[in-house]
Amino acid sequence: MTTEWTQPPEGIGRVVTAMATPFTADGALDHAGAGKLAEHLVSTGTQTVLVNGTTGESPTLHGEEPWELYRAVREAVGDRATVMVGTGANDTAKAVDATRRAEEEGADAVLVVTPYYNRPDQRALTQHFRTVAAATSLPVLLYDIPSRTGRAIDVATLVALAEVPNIIGVKDASGDAGKAGDTLAATRDAPGGFRVWSGADELNLPLLAIGGVGVVSVSAHLAGQEIAEMIAAFPTDPARARDLHLACLPLHRALFREPSPAPLKGGLNALGLPAGPVRPPLLDATEETVAAVLAAHERLQAAR
Repeated sequence: MTTEWTQPPEGIGRVVTAMATPFTADGALDHAGAGKLAEHLVSTGTQTVLVNGTTGESPTLHGEEPWELYRAVREAVGDRATVMVGTGANDTAKAVDATRRAEEEGADAVLVVTPYYNRPDQRALTQHFRTVAAATSLPVLLYDIPSRTGRAIDVATLVALAEVPNIIGVKDASGDAGKAGDTLAATRDAPGGFRVWSGADELNLPLLAIGGVGVVSVSAHLAGQEIAEMIAAFPTDPARARDLHLACLPLHRALFREPSPAPLKGGLNALGLPAGPVRPPLLDATEETVAAVLAAHERLQAAR
């Protein structure tokens, strides 16, 4: 099984974009805008669209909104891309229900974040993820982002979870490339393979260099072409991949000058793409931050 970990499984591409959720000016879900934004992503390199993730403001999507969003995106992309749904929660029962609903709706995969705020220990994390995975036949991608959840998934826990057939990898937003390397080294012989996707755009190339299979990106909204080309170039032309990664770094930084996805939405709005406002408790990005996003985007455009 030593080669499977370098290939993405069916249902998840190398370029996954954590899609922003477009809202109307009054804060309602913009169904048409969601379809248009998904079309833009697929046309610029995205292979899998992730809806109801953190960038999609999942904590403020209510009731049927995640499923209305999913249907709008699915209709827009058709068979040109796969669609992943964020179904994680800090209540195992809620995560199980959402994961089952995602499968019923026809999703291709689910992203399950570490339970937040209640901070379960590693034994409880293992049980939580196993319970969610047992509720579906879909590929399950774990999401390790301790800066938001208050709890990291330890390497030993990832190794144990790699034994679950439909847990196919982790979106690594830990910011620790050494940990990602330890995970890949320890799971190379896991049944069916265990993959790592970069969950922090500034580490996209470093994680590819140690065996990451792809990215779950925010910047791909505006730099999808460069990110897709970087991933494609890396195996045969690492110097080209390096140049592309470095060219994208100012955009990666600008998109997190303020709490995400406010800078992204400000940039999308300024470029005429559907985004709308963020929902409270977030605030829309300042003019200075939007200007930084646009300046970084303009430099990328000029180099194309």
